[in-house]
Amino acid sequence: MMKYMSRIAIIVPCRLESSRFPRKLLHKIKGKPLVLWVAERIAAQAPEFPLYFAVDHELLRDCVSKAGFNAIMTSSSHASGTDRIAEANEQIKADLVINVQADEPLVSGKQINLLADLIRGKAEMATLATAFQTAADFHNPNQVKVVIGKNAQALYFSRSPIPYPRDQAGKPDDAWVLGNPCYRHLGLYAYKAQLLKTYAQLPLGKTEVIEKLEQLRVLENGYSIAVGITEDPTIGVDTLEDAEKFERLLTL
Repeated sequence: MMKYMSRIAIIVPCRLESSRFPRKLLHKIKGKPLVLWVAERIAAQAPEFPLYFAVDHELLRDCVSKAGFNAIMTSSSHASGTDRIAEANEQIKADLVINVQADEPLVSGKQINLLADLIRGKAEMATLATAFQTAADFHNPNQVKVVIGKNAQALYFSRSPIPYPRDQAGKPDDAWVLGNPCYRHLGLYAYKAQLLKTYAQLPLGKTEVIEKLEQLRVLENGYSIAVGITEDPTIGVDTLEDAEKFERLLTL
């Protein structure tokens, strides 16, 4: 029973600069910065969990603080969002941490609670995935793929289309994608506090450096990552086009 009473906190890692979309978290959508759309969404969907923003710049700190949210300043030199969260949790001291990306404005309470349930289990880390709907997305390197074992744990993450459909000459159509276990990884995580402490001390993983996927550092070092499947709609704002897509959704 006690493991379900461990204190859980949501920590949102926030980096000011972004190579594909400069200062995207401050980009205004209908007059409101993207990061505040995310903050308000989390607060509305999962009010039962304390919420913090781990930021690397005063502009982000001031943005979320003035809106009434908790901001913690962290180093601007972190290699990943997980490293940033590890630093923030040195102050927060949560037993279990949920990481919602600052560019996921459609995150749902069901997704957050699924992560909470997963991280209360044996795995040191947890994340979410959803089924691919189109071959185009399956081939898109910006749509990260995850292969999942029978124990509902991640085998590997990649920007390449995996598993490789050899019988389709590597170029499956939509029907093949819909009929096979091809999962799109979502940028939502949960960690046990001890893993966060360890993660911050681990060297960058070889595959992590190649794929530019921080979760591969965990797998390379022998830790398990539980994967939950969600059907809730989501959108990650990585580009200006994504921001415009989200804005269109707000008008529906």
